[in-house]
Amino acid sequence: MRNNIALIALLIAAVSCANGGEKKTADAGAPAPDALPNVEVSTAQARDVPQDNYYASTVQASAINNIMPQSGGRIRKINVEVGDYVVKGQILAEMDRLQLDQMELQVKNDEIEYERLKSLYAEGGVSQSDFETAELGYQLRRTNLDNLRENTILRSPITGFVTARNFDTGDMFSLSAPLFVVQQVWPVKLLVGVSESEYSKVSKGDVVSLTVDAIPDRVFTGKIDRLYPTIDAATHTFKAEVIVTNQDKVLRPGMYARVKLNFGTRRSVIVPDQAIVKQEGTGTRFIYVLNKDNSVSYLPVTVGRHIGNEYEITSGLEDGQVVVVKGQAALRDGVKVNVL
Repeated sequence: MRNNIALIALLIAAVSCANGGEKKTADAGAPAPDALPNVEVSTAQARDVPQDNYYASTVQASAINNIMPQSGGRIRKINVEVGDYVVKGQILAEMDRLQLDQMELQVKNDEIEYERLKSLYAEGGVSQSDFETAELGYQLRRTNLDNLRENTILRSPITGFVTARNFDTGDMFSLSAPLFVVQQVWPVKLLVGVSESEYSKVSKGDVVSLTVDAIPDRVFTGKIDRLYPTIDAATHTFKAEVIVTNQDKVLRPGMYARVKLNFGTRRSVIVPDQAIVKQEGTGTRFIYVLNKDNSVSYLPVTVGRHIGNEYEITSGLEDGQVVVVKGQAALRDGVKVNVL
C-alpha cells in the first residue's frame, strides 16, 4: 500500500514539472507587453510649388463659313470635295450663268451709253440732271452685276478645309442647307472655362500649353487672346479664348484637349503622399508628427496639390517637422514609437 502511494506521488510530481516547463516556453515566445509600434518617418520640406491648373476644352476652327448663293438655282459645277484644303478666293462651285450672262451684256451696253453721254455732257449737249440720272443707273447695274457674280461663281472667303458638301452637280439648290462649309484651322481656338477664383490671375497674352488625346505625345503652345467680361452664375467660371497657331494643321476642330494654365508659384510645405491619412466618415486629413521624445502627435492639415507622389500642405504643418509615413494604423495621439 505504501509503495502505491509513493508511486502516485512520483507521477503527480512528474506531471507538474512537465506543465511548468511548457508554461515557461510559451511565456518566452510572447511579445513584451511594453513593445513600441514601428514607424518610418520623413522630413517635411518647404519649396516653391507651381500653381498649375488643368481645364478640359475642345479645339474649334478660328472661322467657319457657310457658303451658298442668296437665291435658289441649278448647280452647274462643283470643284471641291469634303476634306479638300482650299485657299481664300478659290472657286468652289458655279451656279447657272444665264442671269449673269444677261447682266454682263446689259452692263457692257450701259457702259458704252454712259461714255457717250459723258462726252455729250462735256460739250453741253446733255443736261446735268440727265447725265447724273444715267450715271446713277449705270453704277447701280454694276453693283448688281458684282453681287450676281458673287452668287453665281462661289469662292471661298477663307483658307481652310471643306468640312461639308450638301449638294451635287446638277442639283437644284435650295436654302435648306449651305452648299459648302469651310473651316479655318490655321490658327485654331479653344474656349477654356476658368474658375472664378482665378479671375485676377489670368491676363491677355498669357502663354498656355495643351495636349490632345489624338496626339498624346505632343505638347502644343498657345496664347490667351481674349477674356470674356462676364462670369457664368451657374458654373462660376469665365471664358478665356486661347489661340494656337497650328502651322502644321495637325489640330482639327472637335479634338478633346487638356489646357494647362500656370498661375505662378507658391511657397508651401511638401510631404510624401503616404503621410496623409483621411479620417473615416469625414473629409478631414491629418498627419502624425514625431516629437523629440519619440511620441507622435495628431495634426489636422489642409491639403493642396498632388504633385507626383507628394502632397502640398497649405496649412497645419511647418517646414522641417518630421512626419510618419508608414505604420499609422497602430498609432494614436501621444503614443511613443520605434523609428526604423
